Amino acid sequence: MPAALPLAAFDPGSDVALLRTPNSVYALRIGPDGSPRHLYWGAPLDAPDLSRLPDPASPAASSFEADAAADELAPQTGARFGPAGLQVRFADGTSGAQWRFTGHTVDGGELRLRLSDRRYPLRAELCYRVRPGSDVIERWVELTHTGTADEDGAGPITVDRLDSASWTAPALADYRLSHLTGGWNSEFQLHRDRLPVAETVLTSRRGLTGHHAGPWLALDDGTASEDRGEVWSTALAWSGSWRITLHRDPVGRTTWTGGFGHEGLRWTLRPGESLHTPVFAGLYTPHGFGAASHAWHGHILDHVLPDPGRDLPVLYNSWEATGFGVDQPGQVRLARLAARTGAELFVLDDGWFGARRSDEAGLGDWVPRQDAFPDGLRPLADEVHRLGMEFGLWVEPEMVNRDSDLYRAHPDWVLHSPTREATELRNQLVLNFARPEVEAWAHHTLDALVRDHRVDWLKWDANRAFTEAGWAGHPDPDRLWIDHTRAVYRVMDRLRAGHPGLRIEACAGGGGRVDLGILARTDQAWTSDNTDPVDRIAIQDGFSQLFPARVMAAWVTDSPNVTTGRLTPLRFRFHVAMSGALGLGGDLTAWSEEELDEAAGLVAEYKRIRPLVQYGRRHRVRGAEGVSAVHYAAEDGGEHAVLAWRPSARFGHRPAPVRLPALDSGAHYLDPELEHVHSGAVLVQRGLDLRLPAGDHASRLIRLVRVTP
Repeated sequence: MPAALPLAAFDPGSDVALLRTPNSVYALRIGPDGSPRHLYWGAPLDAPDLSRLPDPASPAASSFEADAAADELAPQTGARFGPAGLQVRFADGTSGAQWRFTGHTVDGGELRLRLSDRRYPLRAELCYRVRPGSDVIERWVELTHTGTADEDGAGPITVDRLDSASWTAPALADYRLSHLTGGWNSEFQLHRDRLPVAETVLTSRRGLTGHHAGPWLALDDGTASEDRGEVWSTALAWSGSWRITLHRDPVGRTTWTGGFGHEGLRWTLRPGESLHTPVFAGLYTPHGFGAASHAWHGHILDHVLPDPGRDLPVLYNSWEATGFGVDQPGQVRLARLAARTGAELFVLDDGWFGARRSDEAGLGDWVPRQDAFPDGLRPLADEVHRLGMEFGLWVEPEMVNRDSDLYRAHPDWVLHSPTREATELRNQLVLNFARPEVEAWAHHTLDALVRDHRVDWLKWDANRAFTEAGWAGHPDPDRLWIDHTRAVYRVMDRLRAGHPGLRIEACAGGGGRVDLGILARTDQAWTSDNTDPVDRIAIQDGFSQLFPARVMAAWVTDSPNVTTGRLTPLRFRFHVAMSGALGLGGDLTAWSEEELDEAAGLVAEYKRIRPLVQYGRRHRVRGAEGVSAVHYAAEDGGEHAVLAWRPSARFGHRPAPVRLPALDSGAHYLDPELEHVHSGAVLVQRGLDLRLPAGDHASRLIRLVRVTP
């Protein structure tokens, strides 16, 4: 049996670097000018084929433009006229880097290419990493000022742009861009549009990942489907401002470059200092958008999430039941009702601290509100634990109200420009976590909160964007756009290390900060403040393009819905929420005995399929007549769960069977509810009759168990 090929390799004879994944090869070559240039990204090729690849040239090559291949990280020097991933200016006013290649290292699946500027004290390491079993290629850059303070000409280097990576698509007949857009209460809306011959910018300038866009995209030639066609996809692991610029030039080359920060920011590197970018990851698949999602989901479960092996609990959150009107007796009553439904985690939301009786006061004062909890939160936590549930708490540590003891003591801790009026959103200002004293305060405060009140779960919210983001007197004020996010990461990491078993939910006014960076230290993400199940079907479908169902928090709330006013049956609300990490968020004190009993039965059903939802492979299924479904399959193919919905029905139009192509055509499957055995071939080719109830807001959960090999 031949030896396995290395995950990463570099051939000094040809200056070609290779990265191999189970289903792809990525190749680059050091160009004559010392810059790493893209060579190939696609289906696996063997060594002889790779060695015969010609040096790619620009299709725009002429006497007016360079003929070189696309850069792996494009500087703004030379005859390069596309978007630059690296923009620097040296102390003497010279702009742009000109590289010489100084070496490489390979360590397992990690490759590093070392570059030094030909004249100035600047070094870059272009870093690549592949992991066994994953088709994802992780890339980042480490930029260092190599001068010394007493060296002539070694003044500060200004960095106007430092991207994590530049990517290049092969020549295709056409290009189509898939990306996610939206807003508060309408996040993760999937858009697929022909990529124009132009520069297309996807960005957030808000200090957070953003409700309106996400740093994920996919490219294809316009013909790929859910299960067919080549797809190239990338995702940035960053939870602050970001920018990705795609460039489709008029003669056929398409590239894109991305990283942290947005236009107008500027950072300073002084002698000896380094700046490291977040990971910008990418993958290739020849099997359509579904396979791309499966590859992302597997990578996130295996290599991103901090604790992927623990079941996510069925939670109950008290916000929609009480708003700010929280007190000890009311929360205990809700906790007892939540336990009756089968909830495993009780989360006390906003209103429990400081002077918090509305959104106008109290943020920053993370001590229990005396009139609501006269003996603190410990009695509530003890009762929740006695009921067999874990205890969770909502916090928003990055924000502050002016009407708070913290702001009165430290008004200089907020992001502000002294000569500008501060904009308030939601009656809040943003604390500057880039300040070491603010980071230290946050960790100390949250550490004590978790320890003293036996907190098992933190719902970490961040409800507003950055405005007037100044840092008066700081020599490099725009660093706050990077350092704030990294301080949030450090506080979360330290809390988890100091409290083994603590879990954290990412939240930002709904899905305003969901990305691979925040998921590396959280267990699930609050998908949207909009819990209307009809709206949630599209939100959750877009979410699934990149993120696995395991991290998708989904609640069952009241009817009519608090956001839309829509009336929907409890069963429909449950079936939509059961396609992710199930939670309950309604006012249980207003639910009838029949509704509480029905909820308990549906929670029990979810727990039966939880291993499939949280660890299985998620397949998006499209039907006719407004029917959509998700199909969860166990890794070994032995068990399956299908959740199907039809929000509205037309009289006389019976939904057609839904095909389940992920099943094995050669096997048979038992429906335990009906005690009926289906032919796998029939379910794959003709489809499964969903037996949806008549009328609007129909839904069904169908379980299938393989009974023959």
